[in-house]
Amino acid sequence: MLAYLLTRLDISSLLPRHQASTLTWVIAGLLVTGASVVLSTLRWQRVLAALEIPARLPTLLRHYLAGLFVGNFLPSTIGGDVLRVTRLSVENGEPPPTFASVVLERLSGWIVLPVMTLVAMALQPALLHKGSATRVAVALAAGTLVLLAGIVLVAAHPRLLGRHADNPGWLRFVGAVHLGVDRFRHHPAAAAGVLAAGFVYQFTVVLAAWTAAEALGIDIGLTVLLAFFPVVAIAQVLPVTFSGLGVREGALVLFLHPFDVTQAQAIALGLLFYAMNLAVSLLGAPAFAVGARARSVPAPS
Repeated sequence: MLAYLLTRLDISSLLPRHQASTLTWVIAGLLVTGASVVLSTLRWQRVLAALEIPARLPTLLRHYLAGLFVGNFLPSTIGGDVLRVTRLSVENGEPPPTFASVVLERLSGWIVLPVMTLVAMALQPALLHKGSATRVAVALAAGTLVLLAGIVLVAAHPRLLGRHADNPGWLRFVGAVHLGVDRFRHHPAAAAGVLAAGFVYQFTVVLAAWTAAEALGIDIGLTVLLAFFPVVAIAQVLPVTFSGLGVREGALVLFLHPFDVTQAQAIALGLLFYAMNLAVSLLGAPAFAVGARARSVPAPS
Protein backbone atom coordinates (compact mmCIF):
# COMPACT_ATOMS: atom_id res chain seq x y z
CA MET A 1 0.00 0.00 0.00
CA LEU A 2 2.83 2.37 0.84
CA ALA A 3 4.55 1.60 -2.49
CA TYR A 4 1.29 2.35 -4.32
CA LEU A 5 0.86 5.65 -2.48
CA LEU A 6 4.42 6.73 -3.26
CA THR A 7 3.89 6.18 -7.00
CA ARG A 8 1.15 8.83 -6.92
CA LEU A 9 3.37 11.74 -5.90
CA ASP A 10 6.81 13.30 -6.14
CA ILE A 11 9.07 11.89 -3.42
CA SER A 12 10.65 15.32 -2.88
CA SER A 13 7.24 16.63 -1.77
CA LEU A 14 7.50 14.48 1.37
CA LEU A 15 10.44 16.45 2.73
CA PRO A 16 9.68 19.16 5.31
CA ARG A 17 10.61 22.78 4.79
CA HIS A 18 14.12 23.74 5.87
CA GLN A 19 13.26 25.88 8.88
CA ALA A 20 14.66 26.09 12.39
CA SER A 21 11.22 25.41 13.81
CA THR A 22 11.07 22.08 11.94
CA LEU A 23 13.96 20.65 13.95
CA THR A 24 12.48 22.06 17.16
CA TRP A 25 9.17 20.31 16.53
CA VAL A 26 10.89 17.02 15.66
CA ILE A 27 12.93 17.13 18.88
CA ALA A 28 9.74 17.91 20.83
CA GLY A 29 8.08 14.96 19.12
CA LEU A 30 10.92 12.64 20.10
CA LEU A 31 10.68 13.76 23.72
CA VAL A 32 6.90 13.26 23.76
CA THR A 33 7.30 9.85 22.12
CA GLY A 34 9.80 8.86 24.81
CA ALA A 35 7.36 10.03 27.48
CA SER A 36 4.60 7.96 25.87
CA VAL A 37 6.75 4.84 26.16
CA VAL A 38 7.20 5.47 29.89
CA LEU A 39 3.46 6.02 30.31
CA SER A 40 2.64 2.84 28.40
CA THR A 41 5.04 0.96 30.66
CA LEU A 42 3.30 2.49 33.67
CA ARG A 43 -0.02 1.19 32.32
CA TRP A 44 1.50 -2.30 32.11
CA GLN A 45 2.74 -1.96 35.68
CA ARG A 46 -0.78 -1.04 36.84
CA VAL A 47 -2.15 -4.20 35.20
CA LEU A 48 0.55 -6.32 36.84
CA ALA A 49 -0.20 -4.73 40.21
CA ALA A 50 -3.88 -5.57 39.82
CA LEU A 51 -2.86 -9.19 39.15
CA GLU A 52 -0.67 -9.10 42.27
CA ILE A 53 2.58 -9.42 40.30
CA PRO A 54 4.96 -6.78 41.65
CA ALA A 55 7.42 -5.38 39.12
CA ARG A 56 9.78 -2.42 39.17
CA LEU A 57 9.19 0.26 36.55
CA PRO A 58 12.85 0.31 35.33
CA THR A 59 12.69 -3.46 34.73
CA LEU A 60 9.42 -3.19 32.82
CA LEU A 61 10.72 -0.23 30.84
CA ARG A 62 13.73 -2.26 29.75
CA HIS A 63 11.50 -5.10 28.53
CA TYR A 64 9.04 -2.68 26.91
CA LEU A 65 11.79 -0.92 24.95
CA ALA A 66 13.18 -4.28 23.81
CA GLY A 67 9.69 -5.30 22.70
CA LEU A 68 9.20 -1.97 20.93
CA PHE A 69 12.48 -2.47 19.09
CA VAL A 70 11.39 -5.93 17.91
CA GLY A 71 7.89 -4.70 17.07
CA ASN A 72 9.26 -2.20 14.58
CA PHE A 73 10.73 -5.00 12.48
CA LEU A 74 7.96 -7.60 12.66
CA PRO A 75 4.34 -7.52 11.47
CA SER A 76 2.02 -5.78 13.95
CA THR A 77 3.15 -5.59 17.61
CA ILE A 78 2.75 -9.30 18.35
CA GLY A 79 6.47 -10.04 18.25
CA GLY A 80 7.21 -7.33 20.80
CA ASP A 81 4.45 -8.57 23.09
CA VAL A 82 5.80 -12.13 22.92
CA LEU A 83 9.23 -10.81 23.86
CA ARG A 84 7.82 -8.91 26.84
CA VAL A 85 5.98 -11.97 28.11
CA THR A 86 9.01 -14.20 27.66
CA ARG A 87 11.49 -11.84 29.29
CA LEU A 88 9.38 -10.92 32.31
CA SER A 89 8.16 -14.46 32.95
CA VAL A 90 11.77 -15.65 33.03
CA GLU A 91 12.41 -13.16 35.83
CA ASN A 92 9.25 -13.60 37.89
CA GLY A 93 8.56 -17.29 37.24
CA GLU A 94 4.87 -16.55 36.48
CA PRO A 95 4.32 -17.16 32.73
CA PRO A 96 0.47 -17.42 32.68
CA PRO A 97 -0.25 -14.25 34.72
CA THR A 98 2.45 -12.37 32.80
CA PHE A 99 0.82 -13.41 29.54
CA ALA A 100 -2.53 -12.26 30.90
CA SER A 101 -1.09 -8.88 31.90
CA VAL A 102 0.03 -8.12 28.34
CA VAL A 103 -3.30 -9.30 26.87
CA LEU A 104 -5.28 -7.17 29.33
CA GLU A 105 -3.04 -4.17 28.74
CA ARG A 106 -3.73 -4.43 25.01
CA LEU A 107 -7.46 -4.85 25.61
CA SER A 108 -7.49 -1.66 27.67
CA GLY A 109 -6.21 0.16 24.59
CA TRP A 110 -9.19 -1.17 22.65
CA ILE A 111 -11.37 0.73 25.09
CA VAL A 112 -9.38 3.95 25.15
CA LEU A 113 -8.80 4.45 21.42
CA PRO A 114 -12.42 4.28 20.17
CA VAL A 115 -13.69 6.24 23.17
CA MET A 116 -11.21 9.04 22.41
CA THR A 117 -12.45 9.23 18.83
CA LEU A 118 -16.13 9.27 19.77
CA VAL A 119 -15.66 11.81 22.59
CA ALA A 120 -13.62 14.16 20.37
CA MET A 121 -16.34 14.04 17.70
CA ALA A 122 -19.04 14.67 20.30
CA LEU A 123 -17.15 17.71 21.59
CA GLN A 124 -16.72 19.09 18.08
CA PRO A 125 -19.87 18.12 16.11
CA ALA A 126 -18.47 19.56 12.88
CA LEU A 127 -16.21 16.50 12.70
CA LEU A 128 -19.32 14.34 12.29
CA HIS A 129 -19.90 15.82 8.83
CA LYS A 130 -16.67 14.95 7.01
CA GLY A 131 -18.05 12.37 4.63
CA SER A 132 -16.20 9.08 4.22
CA ALA A 133 -13.61 10.05 6.83
CA THR A 134 -16.28 10.33 9.53
CA ARG A 135 -18.15 7.20 8.45
CA VAL A 136 -15.03 5.02 8.42
CA ALA A 137 -13.76 6.45 11.72
CA VAL A 138 -17.08 5.91 13.50
CA ALA A 139 -17.41 2.42 12.03
CA LEU A 140 -13.91 1.45 13.18
CA ALA A 141 -14.47 2.90 16.66
CA ALA A 142 -17.88 1.27 17.11
CA GLY A 143 -16.72 -2.02 15.61
CA THR A 144 -13.74 -2.11 17.97
CA LEU A 145 -15.98 -1.59 21.01
CA VAL A 146 -18.38 -4.32 19.84
CA LEU A 147 -15.49 -6.73 19.23
CA LEU A 148 -14.00 -5.87 22.62
CA ALA A 149 -17.34 -6.50 24.34
CA GLY A 150 -17.51 -9.93 22.74
CA ILE A 151 -13.95 -10.77 23.80
CA VAL A 152 -14.59 -9.67 27.38
CA LEU A 153 -17.80 -11.69 27.57
CA VAL A 154 -15.99 -14.80 26.36
CA ALA A 155 -13.05 -14.18 28.70
CA ALA A 156 -15.27 -13.56 31.74
CA HIS A 157 -17.64 -16.50 31.19
CA PRO A 158 -16.83 -19.35 33.61
CA ARG A 159 -17.82 -22.00 31.07
CA LEU A 160 -15.71 -20.58 28.25
CA LEU A 161 -12.26 -19.30 29.18
CA GLY A 162 -13.04 -19.83 32.85
CA ARG A 163 -13.01 -23.62 32.53
CA HIS A 164 -9.30 -23.47 31.65
CA ALA A 165 -8.29 -21.61 34.82
CA ASP A 166 -7.00 -24.81 36.49
CA ASN A 167 -5.71 -26.46 33.33
CA PRO A 168 -2.13 -27.71 33.82
CA GLY A 169 -1.30 -27.50 30.10
CA TRP A 170 -0.85 -24.56 27.74
CA LEU A 171 -4.52 -23.66 28.14
CA ARG A 172 -3.63 -22.29 31.57
CA PHE A 173 -2.50 -19.15 29.73
CA VAL A 174 -6.03 -18.71 28.41
CA GLY A 175 -7.38 -19.39 31.88
CA ALA A 176 -5.10 -16.71 33.29
CA VAL A 177 -6.79 -14.13 31.06
CA HIS A 178 -10.14 -15.19 32.55
CA LEU A 179 -8.78 -14.80 36.07
CA GLY A 180 -7.43 -11.35 35.18
CA VAL A 181 -10.76 -10.19 33.73
CA ASP A 182 -12.57 -11.57 36.74
CA ARG A 183 -10.23 -9.73 39.08
CA PHE A 184 -10.84 -6.42 37.32
CA ARG A 185 -14.57 -7.08 37.45
CA HIS A 186 -14.40 -7.38 41.23
CA HIS A 187 -11.89 -4.52 41.65
CA PRO A 188 -13.21 -1.62 39.54
CA ALA A 189 -10.75 0.81 41.14
CA ALA A 190 -7.85 -1.19 39.69
CA ALA A 191 -9.51 -1.19 36.28
CA ALA A 192 -10.08 2.56 36.51
CA GLY A 193 -6.39 3.08 37.29
CA VAL A 194 -5.37 1.11 34.20
CA LEU A 195 -7.80 3.03 31.98
CA ALA A 196 -6.64 6.37 33.39
CA ALA A 197 -3.04 5.48 32.58
CA GLY A 198 -4.20 4.36 29.14
CA PHE A 199 -5.94 7.65 28.37
CA VAL A 200 -2.89 9.68 29.40
CA TYR A 201 -0.64 7.43 27.32
CA GLN A 202 -2.80 7.64 24.20
CA PHE A 203 -3.08 11.41 24.58
CA THR A 204 0.72 11.68 24.47
CA VAL A 205 0.74 9.51 21.32
CA VAL A 206 -1.69 11.94 19.66
CA LEU A 207 0.42 14.83 20.96
CA ALA A 208 3.48 13.29 19.29
CA ALA A 209 1.53 13.06 16.03
CA TRP A 210 0.59 16.73 16.43
CA THR A 211 4.25 17.75 16.83
CA ALA A 212 5.04 15.78 13.65
CA ALA A 213 2.26 17.64 11.84
CA GLU A 214 3.61 20.98 13.06
CA ALA A 215 7.12 20.02 11.89
CA LEU A 216 5.69 19.42 8.41
CA GLY A 217 3.69 22.66 8.43
CA ILE A 218 0.33 20.84 8.57
CA ASP A 219 -2.05 23.06 10.52
CA ILE A 220 -5.01 20.83 11.44
CA GLY A 221 -5.25 21.31 15.19
CA LEU A 222 -5.04 18.89 18.07
CA THR A 223 -8.79 18.19 18.21
CA VAL A 224 -8.82 16.78 14.68
CA LEU A 225 -5.99 14.41 15.55
CA LEU A 226 -7.73 13.42 18.79
CA ALA A 227 -10.71 12.39 16.69
CA PHE A 228 -8.97 10.58 13.86
CA PHE A 229 -5.51 9.46 14.97
CA PRO A 230 -6.83 6.85 17.47
CA VAL A 231 -8.60 5.02 14.63
CA VAL A 232 -5.38 5.23 12.62
CA ALA A 233 -3.73 3.45 15.56
CA ILE A 234 -6.48 0.82 15.51
CA ALA A 235 -5.97 0.19 11.79
CA GLN A 236 -2.18 -0.01 11.94
CA VAL A 237 -2.09 -2.84 14.50
CA LEU A 238 -3.62 -5.25 11.97
CA PRO A 239 -1.01 -8.00 11.37
CA VAL A 240 -0.77 -7.32 7.63
CA THR A 241 2.21 -4.98 7.52
CA PHE A 242 5.49 -4.18 9.25
CA SER A 243 4.93 -1.64 12.02
CA GLY A 244 1.84 -0.28 10.26
CA LEU A 245 3.72 0.90 7.16
CA GLY A 246 1.29 1.67 4.37
CA VAL A 247 -1.86 1.12 6.42
CA ARG A 248 -1.07 4.10 8.65
CA GLU A 249 -0.26 6.37 5.70
CA GLY A 250 -3.31 5.25 3.72
CA ALA A 251 -5.56 5.88 6.73
CA LEU A 252 -4.11 9.35 7.20
CA VAL A 253 -4.73 10.16 3.53
CA LEU A 254 -8.39 9.19 3.99
CA PHE A 255 -9.02 10.86 7.34
CA LEU A 256 -7.16 14.13 6.71
CA HIS A 257 -8.36 14.77 3.15
CA PRO A 258 -11.45 16.74 4.34
CA PHE A 259 -9.09 19.14 6.14
CA ASP A 260 -7.22 20.13 2.95
CA VAL A 261 -4.23 17.96 3.80
CA THR A 262 -2.62 16.76 0.57
CA GLN A 263 -1.67 13.13 -0.05
CA ALA A 264 2.01 14.05 0.19
CA GLN A 265 1.49 15.76 3.55
CA ALA A 266 -0.52 12.85 4.97
CA ILE A 267 2.05 10.28 3.85
CA ALA A 268 4.90 12.43 5.19
CA LEU A 269 3.09 12.70 8.53
CA GLY A 270 2.75 8.93 8.79
CA LEU A 271 6.39 8.35 7.87
CA LEU A 272 7.69 11.02 10.25
CA PHE A 273 5.58 9.62 13.09
CA TYR A 274 6.99 6.16 12.33
CA ALA A 275 10.54 7.54 12.18
CA MET A 276 10.16 9.14 15.62
CA ASN A 277 8.91 5.87 17.08
CA LEU A 278 11.69 3.97 15.34
CA ALA A 279 14.30 6.36 16.73
CA VAL A 280 12.99 5.96 20.29
CA SER A 281 12.74 2.18 19.89
CA LEU A 282 16.47 2.03 19.14
CA LEU A 283 16.95 2.65 22.87
CA GLY A 284 15.67 -0.91 23.30
CA ALA A 285 18.38 -2.47 21.12
CA PRO A 286 20.83 -2.97 24.04
CA ALA A 287 18.07 -4.46 26.22
CA PHE A 288 17.10 -6.80 23.38
CA ALA A 289 20.71 -7.89 22.94
CA VAL A 290 21.37 -8.46 26.64
CA GLY A 291 18.24 -10.51 27.32
CA ALA A 292 16.57 -11.27 30.64
CA ARG A 293 18.00 -12.49 33.92
CA ALA A 294 16.45 -15.71 35.17
CA ARG A 295 14.97 -15.69 38.65
CA SER A 296 17.47 -17.09 41.12
CA VAL A 297 16.39 -20.31 42.79
CA PRO A 298 17.72 -21.07 46.27
CA ALA A 299 20.04 -24.05 46.35
CA PRO A 300 18.66 -27.10 48.22
CA SER A 301 19.90 -27.39 51.76
